[in-house]
Amino acid sequence: MVKTYDRWGPTQAFGLICSAGSCSVYDGKLAFVPALEDVLVWDVKKGQMLAMWHESGHRAEVTCIVQSPQKTNFAVGYMDGSIRLWNSETGESTVILNGHKKSVTSMCFDASGQRLASASQDTDIIVWDVVGETGLYRLRGHRDQVTGMRFLHSRTPEKGPSTSNGIYDPSSFLVSCSKDTFVKLWDLTTQHCIQTIVAHRSEVWSLDVDPNETTILTGSGDGEVKAWRVDQEALAAGVQAMPSGEITKMILPVSVLPISSRHRVSQISYHPTEPYLAIQSQDRAIDIFRIRTEEEIRKKQARRQKRAKEKKKGTKTEDSAEKNDIEKDEKTENDEVQLVDLYTPYLLLRASGKIRSFTFVANENHHKGTQIFTALSSNAVEVYNIPPPNKSKDTPEATRLHYLDLHGHRTDIRTVALSADEQLLATASNGLLKIWNMKTMACVRTLECGHAICSSFLPGDRHVIVGTKSGQILLYDLTTAALLETIDAHTATVWSLHMRPDFGGMVTGSADKDVKFWDFEEKEDPENPSRKIRTLVHKRTLKMTDEVLAVKYSPNGRFLVVALLDATVKIFYQDTLKFFLSLYGHKLPVLSLDISSDSKLIITSSADKNVKIWGMDFGDCHKSIFAHDESVMQVVFEPRTHNFFSISKDKWVKYWDGDKFELIQKLDGHHGEIWAAAMGRNGKVLVTGSHDKSIRFWENTEEPLFLEEEREKEMEAMYESGIADNLNREDGIIGSGADGAQNGDISNDLAETTMVQKHTMETLMAGEKIIEAIEVADGEAEGQKKYSEALEKLPPSERGKIGPPPRNPVLVALDLEPETHVLRTVERVHASALYDALLVIPFSKVSSLFHYMDVWASQDTATTLTSNILSYLLRIHASQIVATRSLRPLLLSLRSHLRAGLMRQRAQIGYNLAALKYIKRQDEDARTADFYERNQGQAWTEDEIQAVKERIQNGESRKRKRVKA
Repeated sequence: MVKTYDRWGPTQAFGLICSAGSCSVYDGKLAFVPALEDVLVWDVKKGQMLAMWHESGHRAEVTCIVQSPQKTNFAVGYMDGSIRLWNSETGESTVILNGHKKSVTSMCFDASGQRLASASQDTDIIVWDVVGETGLYRLRGHRDQVTGMRFLHSRTPEKGPSTSNGIYDPSSFLVSCSKDTFVKLWDLTTQHCIQTIVAHRSEVWSLDVDPNETTILTGSGDGEVKAWRVDQEALAAGVQAMPSGEITKMILPVSVLPISSRHRVSQISYHPTEPYLAIQSQDRAIDIFRIRTEEEIRKKQARRQKRAKEKKKGTKTEDSAEKNDIEKDEKTENDEVQLVDLYTPYLLLRASGKIRSFTFVANENHHKGTQIFTALSSNAVEVYNIPPPNKSKDTPEATRLHYLDLHGHRTDIRTVALSADEQLLATASNGLLKIWNMKTMACVRTLECGHAICSSFLPGDRHVIVGTKSGQILLYDLTTAALLETIDAHTATVWSLHMRPDFGGMVTGSADKDVKFWDFEEKEDPENPSRKIRTLVHKRTLKMTDEVLAVKYSPNGRFLVVALLDATVKIFYQDTLKFFLSLYGHKLPVLSLDISSDSKLIITSSADKNVKIWGMDFGDCHKSIFAHDESVMQVVFEPRTHNFFSISKDKWVKYWDGDKFELIQKLDGHHGEIWAAAMGRNGKVLVTGSHDKSIRFWENTEEPLFLEEEREKEMEAMYESGIADNLNREDGIIGSGADGAQNGDISNDLAETTMVQKHTMETLMAGEKIIEAIEVADGEAEGQKKYSEALEKLPPSERGKIGPPPRNPVLVALDLEPETHVLRTVERVHASALYDALLVIPFSKVSSLFHYMDVWASQDTATTLTSNILSYLLRIHASQIVATRSLRPLLLSLRSHLRAGLMRQRAQIGYNLAALKYIKRQDEDARTADFYERNQGQAWTEDEIQAVKERIQNGESRKRKRVKA
């Protein structure tokens, strides 16, 4: 009979505030921060988590977050190259965009929020249509990871503004920077690079454009910040050749901006409304610059000229060098504005930890200061206030307004422990011990401790004991949240501790080669004699020959097992401490061990990546399993069984059968090395702590698991991923010496602009469903055709004897016509995956699809979808279509039907647009009349009336404003 197991699955991850894998977004109240594969929404002022954006089954880590100009929409990029568009009001992912082959590194929206540009480690830039949910085109030209992008818009002042935000020409440009030291300017109308600048001598890590889109700042890996001027006239005129034959330059160098550090410039950001510039080139600090106005600069130049004149009158020397300096100072009044004069250092903001990213907050009450949000790599966020400029000569300092850190650890979680009733969880790291409520996942206690290595709850679950790297044992009382006692137990690291089976004491093992035994006793509280407190009393010591890495009592209380640094495991009798067995076999030190609940098996895990299963009776090795790709940090038995879990630095949790020596299940979820694990006493919950600072629960779902089915699923997943990887072959980077480049072959792989394509299992499955629907419809049409031909061959008197052929069961069940069945199948494919699904269809089925599209167009159904599919198929199958004469009549019919349908839709949209404009004018007139009625008795000038109309059009008429009497 086939043996079944219980399936384990993830339930929840907590302990994270902000992971270090991505930038963050802050709007003044809510912070949208990455939490490994999720996005958390925090109310920073209240310190509450309001929402979690989680996609079930998706494990890729978040690498980039940007907010759309439509404030409720966010684009989130992931490490697997996918992009998801989230709605902050519903907390749901509305669109999935797949196009990049590697991690997304940078994203930006255009001014309207209708287009999204994304860049990746695969050196490509993709421009997406957010409304149409499809990729428009892929821009290729960079030779290394793209690190920053911004949209630019051409402005032609002589034409006058056409929109409220000052955008004159709908055609726009994109500027990008990369680790290849280049800055590129892309014309999105022609979809080509029109200017390439060798910006720095080292990698370009950051880029930003000022709100007026006249200046570009770039930061490099050697701490250099350069400024570039955007020639708006050249942008409006387009690419032109000068009389000398050179192409006009749209981006021109200006100068170098001096900063206080020479480290990598990881982020540059302009404030959207206030005259501030922030540059991060240090781990813990941000340089804040204030942007002077033109009047302030002229005043400064006038003062400099005045000092120069006074210096000239007072000096009597004839030194030529000094004269040159004076003449240079005199000319500053007529000189252009220098970059050093424009950007003046204002203050240096120092955070409490390493800064991962920062964001300016566009607050309305700027008289109290400007807020800046910082996301730290230490799993914390901070909000600082930058004071406004004043006439005082004191150096301004940023003050911290909000700090969010209580919900997680600052460093790796090195030890976890569950209480006996599984109601409390203790986690400890370097400096912090936290107690969590298992039901609410809330942190109920935060206590300071040393560098924790091991921990455990004492009997009664009212106390927690922690072993530290310094050799101390710390005893905490959870009810009073106080440190009861600090015991200098060892002279080196306490690597392991374990409770005695009778709960009357414990044992500790240390790097000082000692195994010490302790008893629990009650003593009087010095502060309150009527109260008893628990303490530890040292009873005896067992000297070992090497450092002790792990100690464990057998559940029956007979044996004590000790793992040493020399890769051996020694077993002693618990009562007499006489030697019983020695287990040899590991090649590197044994890091952890556990004993089954029936005291018959012992498992050991080592830094040699192996797990060994031993018998406790004779010490024979039952099996040695190569379990992980990295060091196996801990093993733990499932209670009342011989099944066990192993955790490793390779980020995997694995579930094993200790009798059959088979892998049952692989559990993925952590994004860093897993350091610690704890099993509940009932065997229903497993808790793990990791380097990624997250705590994860794994629960026994009691769903049956069959090993054969599990292996088949793994093989299918490997096969399917292999197919997708083969289809998504790597494109050659332009100028990188890719295959075909040296032979002069200008292939699609070396083109500067290509289509956005990426095959996934979803697109392959969608393509197969479309092919199946076309085959069903073709079979139905073929049967009807043969039936008609057979009827024509028979005389009219015998035609009634032949019945029609049976319909396809699928069409009968759905009660659909063949062309409607194909249309429903195509409509069910998501818009972002439709084009990739069409690539799977062979050309023989494309001809049939053209026929059904002609039927759709003639019936005026799905006209927009039909036109999109037709334009795409004509592009990818142009050569075959031109060479197929039989398709010409079909395409002519399709063109006429489609053109008529599009004309009808255009007329309908125009009519609706005119009606909306009419309703808008009526609403504006009504509100204007209402405004006049509420302000009777005032004399209105034409300028005031025009200003009122503009405010009403912008929706500002109902705002109350304070006026002076």
